[in-house]
Amino acid sequence: MLPTDPSLPSPLLPTDLLGDWTLHRRVDDRLAGASGTVTGTTTLTLTAPDEVRWDEAGTMSLGDRETPVSRTLLVRRAPGDRWTVRFADGRVFHDWVWGTTVEHACAPDDYTGVLDGDAERWTVRWQARGPAKDYRLDSVLERRSTAAD
Repeated sequence: MLPTDPSLPSPLLPTDLLGDWTLHRRVDDRLAGASGTVTGTTTLTLTAPDEVRWDEAGTMSLGDRETPVSRTLLVRRAPGDRWTVRFADGRVFHDWVWGTTVEHACAPDDYTGVLDGDAERWTVRWQARGPAKDYRLDSVLERRSTAAD
């Protein structure tokens, strides 16, 4: 076994990120020639010993339009202590791998993404390329304070 470098951050599991987060996402849709933002909240909730529910809600500002957006993902523990991110309907999205690129093949386009950061601030970056899509999403999630505003 190789020694662990204590100066490197350790990979986080979805259970390390339970709680409420502010969401700031930059959207760069190269196919449409448009860019914008999503601002809102993300909540990760333990729904079973082997499942975390990932809820996002916010507002997308793209050009002069503002649109409410939301999604739910499920992160489930698989055999071997691996975790898998799934869409709300149970379809597999990607493996939960911290700090390393993951792929999601969704013909005719290809998606690559990476989860990284620490227990107070983490990022999710996705890039989609293909004949139907060409965009990049850069999300920053920061832990929400529990203190009253």
